[in-house]
Amino acid sequence: MKKKLVFSTNNAHKLEEIKNILGDKVEILSLADIDCHADIPETADTLEGNARQKAMYVYTHYGMDCFADDTGLEVDALEGAPGVHSARYASEKGHDSQANMEKLLREMEEKNDRKAQFRTIISLIEKGEEKQFEGVVRGEILRERKGNAGFGYDPVFRPEGYDKTFAELGNEIKNKISHRARAVAALCEYLSKE
Repeated sequence: MKKKLVFSTNNAHKLEEIKNILGDKVEILSLADIDCHADIPETADTLEGNARQKAMYVYTHYGMDCFADDTGLEVDALEGAPGVHSARYASEKGHDSQANMEKLLREMEEKNDRKAQFRTIISLIEKGEEKQFEGVVRGEILRERKGNAGFGYDPVFRPEGYDKTFAELGNEIKNKISHRARAVAALCEYLSKE
């Protein structure tokens, strides 16, 4: 019987990306599939803490094995910012990718060090036990947006080894090389050994 895991996210882009990466190895249930409509807290000050908090919420309230992720864009010249605040960088009110990119580009205007990394942490809770997996992709922040695919900071982030941004590369390539793909690959490797 195929393993079932809840992916603790309300982000449709992330859900689709994870399902594409995992393929048919695991049945992924969304929060809507388990009738969870709560605003799950993300109040930790690290990506690791937020991923744990989201996964534990589902496990505690619904009794289902679950995983959650948290991703941050960490820019060297900004001492790791926006980091854990990446989704709400421009405003605490919610996710506004355009406003987040505008703020980032403004703050980077005078900076010559453009190095950055996307980092994803996945927290898997099975039978109350937690395992964490990390995926990192290094790259740089461009001075202007390029491309229309993807979401978040994809139009301003060019991964190492490529001459295009995540948004220009498109979802098929991004899903193979991204931080989330690397974290999910580590998760898959672990799940396949079980």
